[in-house]
Amino acid sequence: MASTLKRRRIIVLVHESLIPPEDISKLPPEEVEPFKTEFDVREGLNALGHEVLMVGLSDELAPLRRAIEDFKPHVVFNLLEEFGGEAIFDTHVVGYLELQRTAYTGCNPRGLLLARDKALSKKVLAYHRILVPKFRVFPRYRKIKRPKQLEFPLIVKSLIEEGSYGIAQASLVNSEKAFEERVAFIHEKIRTDAVVEQYIPGRELYVSVLGNHRLQVLPTWEIFLDKLPEDAPRIATRKVKWDLEYQEKYDVRLGRAKGLPEDLERRIARLSRRICRGLGTDGCVRIDFRLNDEGQLYFLEANPNPDIAEEEEFASAAKEVGMDYVDLLQKIVNLGIRRAERG
Repeated sequence: MASTLKRRRIIVLVHESLIPPEDISKLPPEEVEPFKTEFDVREGLNALGHEVLMVGLSDELAPLRRAIEDFKPHVVFNLLEEFGGEAIFDTHVVGYLELQRTAYTGCNPRGLLLARDKALSKKVLAYHRILVPKFRVFPRYRKIKRPKQLEFPLIVKSLIEEGSYGIAQASLVNSEKAFEERVAFIHEKIRTDAVVEQYIPGRELYVSVLGNHRLQVLPTWEIFLDKLPEDAPRIATRKVKWDLEYQEKYDVRLGRAKGLPEDLERRIARLSRRICRGLGTDGCVRIDFRLNDEGQLYFLEANPNPDIAEEEEFASAAKEVGMDYVDLLQKIVNLGIRRAERG
């Protein structure tokens, strides 16, 4: 494939602590895990024949400005998930790229802003008559008081953090005391506002969507938690998502959702497109749903710029429809360049 492609200059934009070494063959999996995506993307773009420059940011934009001036990239492959220690500040970095008239991959600033706020995204989608769990935001520095319409069991999350940061088994609460303690934990330890949602029992489904205007919905994936201890809630905690030993011990796995009727698959695809258009996301996004026993689909959250490591669910779903990893990376690059050309 690489021989037929136009060679591009590509900046791969990452957090400065996640620039991978050239050789990871002698590193154990737990050491590779933090920068696995960055490594996979760099190696994949190199395999395609592109000229790749890794640029790391922490709390200043000067390295990116200099790289744009000196390297003159055709596109910036955006893997940045925070800036200055704030998860939502990546929106401003993408806004800076737009001000620089520099093409970039992934989601636009407006879509990032709407999707990253778990309450705001639900408000927008509820307006469009999309089913969402009942929820309430609990801002920091205010009294914690549960409204009567929020009935137990409830799940307590950070309003803006991603990757299940701040989510543990204790996040699923069934009493007033546990509710107040967990909201206080989010306020004090995660240092963000909290969002408290109605807990929806059922299957957790992940739907990957690729595209700007024409949206390609990839096959539905599912996280399988059936081997967890009986008393453990079936939720995607931080340990479930990122602890390799925990995953192996309890056979936590991701894979093609099993036994979904064709009409439900079509409904999932239609709903995923509506969600992306409602929130204004583009590039690549993963939509998280809960499917209850009655067949109702509840929107949980949208994840613009999701993990695209070669073995994660987005790339695995793409492979299911015949899109190899390098094909996926090239598609993402093309989408970023095409959006910039259209203005």
